[in-house]
Amino acid sequence: MTAAIDVTSYVSEGPSPQARESSTIKGVFQISLRSFRDDRGYFFESYRRQWVPGAREMIQGNASYSQAGVLRGLHYHLKQADLWIVPSGLIRAVLYDCRVSSPTRGASEVHELGTDHPLGLYIPKGVAHGYYAVVDTVMTYMVDEYYDNTDEMGILWNDPALNLSASWGATAPVVSGRDRKNLPLASIPSHLLPP
Repeated sequence: MTAAIDVTSYVSEGPSPQARESSTIKGVFQISLRSFRDDRGYFFESYRRQWVPGAREMIQGNASYSQAGVLRGLHYHLKQADLWIVPSGLIRAVLYDCRVSSPTRGASEVHELGTDHPLGLYIPKGVAHGYYAVVDTVMTYMVDEYYDNTDEMGILWNDPALNLSASWGATAPVVSGRDRKNLPLASIPSHLLPP
């Protein structure tokens, strides 16, 4: 059995996690989840609506398994916000604000989420997001719109203009055929960019 991990730097005091809005990308929230561990494993509460001020109700839950070395992204939605949690494994999440009218347009940030990093990551609509699986990983995520494949747009994960290549920490990632066909940001028609 793995020894308990000290998560005091990630958990909040008291009964509820604390959500902090990013100082880099407006509307992104990092939620410090309070993890309860013992010899059997761990437990954490993964969602409460009030954790993210002004967020709409999450109405669909999903799970994704990725083998180590898989890179998914970059994706963005015009209608949907996401809340990511990684209960098992480790990912490096990369975000890029491509919203045309956002005061933080062009900003990017990186977060590590996983077993030893019990964090939730709220990603508002219009913020491009992707992740690299550092190890075999299970991610759960909730969204505030039902799945609509016409609402999932993509940006080339290694678009040189975004200057994100080093952020992924990946040398030869496994990328889906669909994601390899994503366009660089400058080639995306303006009517497909988030307002």
